[in-house]
Amino acid sequence: MGKPYSLDLRERICAYVAAGNSARSAGRLFGVSAATAVRLAAEHREHGTTVPKPQGRPAGQFGKLAPHRDFLLEIVQAEPDITLKELAAALAETHGVEVQLSSLHRALERAGLSYKKRTDRGGT
Repeated sequence: MGKPYSLDLRERICAYVAAGNSARSAGRLFGVSAATAVRLAAEHREHGTTVPKPQGRPAGQFGKLAPHRDFLLEIVQAEPDITLKELAAALAETHGVEVQLSSLHRALERAGLSYKKRTDRGGT
């Protein structure tokens, strides 16, 4: 995700529009898209400020897996050799939540856990 426009630029765009100019002409003058200038001007009119909103997700958040984090961690700790497919099946069966294997992978990596990655490998 890109960086937000500076507060200075946001304020100059809003001041230009507040002086009676169109948001589209402000976009052309300040080198931003017309949609951005319109959005900034509307936000300034409604809220009186154009401070950028925080980007990203708070640290440690699991998304839709958040309510099931403890369940996932318990299973992986009880069965360290469980595959992602088996883990996804257990989550769907127990809680009715279907997720992509990549989502489970990221959630387990964030938690610092490892797991069996392939079922087709022979081993001891």
